[in-house]
Amino acid sequence: MNIHEYQARELFGKFGVATQPGRVADTAEEAEKIAVELGKPTVVKAQIHAGGRGKGTFKSGFKGGVHLAKSASEARDFAGKMLGQTLVTHQTGPEGKLVGKVFVGEAVDIAKELYFAILQDRATSGYTIIASTEGGVNIEEVAEHTPEKITREHIHPTLGFQSYQGRKLAAALGLRGPLMNQAVKLFTNLFKLFLSADCSMVEINPLVITTDGRLMALDAKFNFDDNALFRHPEIVAMRDKSEEDPREVAASEFNLNYIGLDGNIACLVNGAGLAMATMDIIQHYGGKPANFLDVGGGASKEQVTAAFKIILGDSAVQGILVNIFGGIMDCDVIANGIVAAAKEVHIKIPLVVRLEGNNVAAGKKTLATSGLALLSADTLDDAAQKIVAAVKAA
Repeated sequence: MNIHEYQARELFGKFGVATQPGRVADTAEEAEKIAVELGKPTVVKAQIHAGGRGKGTFKSGFKGGVHLAKSASEARDFAGKMLGQTLVTHQTGPEGKLVGKVFVGEAVDIAKELYFAILQDRATSGYTIIASTEGGVNIEEVAEHTPEKITREHIHPTLGFQSYQGRKLAAALGLRGPLMNQAVKLFTNLFKLFLSADCSMVEINPLVITTDGRLMALDAKFNFDDNALFRHPEIVAMRDKSEEDPREVAASEFNLNYIGLDGNIACLVNGAGLAMATMDIIQHYGGKPANFLDVGGGASKEQVTAAFKIILGDSAVQGILVNIFGGIMDCDVIANGIVAAAKEVHIKIPLVVRLEGNNVAAGKKTLATSGLALLSADTLDDAAQKIVAAVKAA
């Protein structure tokens, strides 16, 4: 789950992470009011779940999702040109994202931009901090062209973040004296936030040094561990479903793992590894997967029916491959779900089903006696070849 920049700032405030004063607005008039209250030049920033906003272009023709406003009226003008408009950046794709809110914050004079991020490190079962003197640009570009400008610090999973590591990172960023003290405090509080909120990533880009000697986080991106969200209703409340694929939102309501792709052969599989293998073999035989859809190890008939409805909600889908290996899963439950879904949503496109494992004989019998126009397959190879051929023939 992701959150907006203004929501990240709210979390900063709770954990004492220094950032610029400001608030969010959903109308141009409110943006002007906030600018008046701040009493200084402001920055107006479009709030969407995508990077590259400053270099983006609105479909209306207005350029840039980040603007410096010298007056309150100018803040209102910028907000009016952003709100209700679609912003296209290199991360949104050509369809862009609709801007429903803007952040209006105090403009700060920046002397230097830095980069700072905390990540889960699965290789060490701990955490890794990545810092760089090259803030304000894509860290991938820095890693490719000037990797020597990136510092990595591994954090022990039980000892946690230590003060000496804060000083080490500050020194690597060229921070001395009062700035080092500010850095250690900011890094420590940010790590507390990272752990307390069950984050999988916190990225500060840029982390800035102001001309008056302050260190603050100006922009932030948070990712949270979805499996831990049950502990954080206050974070779940920050979810903006309008920023997400409607199919993925619908899938999450049934505890299904769905990611839309740009192919035409839909996959319904139980298990993430098996789903990846299924997409690979479809591609191998000349097809293009339309989605990743993992129904999990113990899906119910209702979940399977919901999965079919989500799949068929994609107009690009021209065929469906169901690939189930029954370990915990009962193949007959899946078979009954397929039959119920097919009859409810009236599937009119090719459907190939491959079942194997727990209670497979009963599952195959249920499908064979269902009267559905489907193709049965015994192996994954066989299933992939059949669905690719069926789609091409159709």
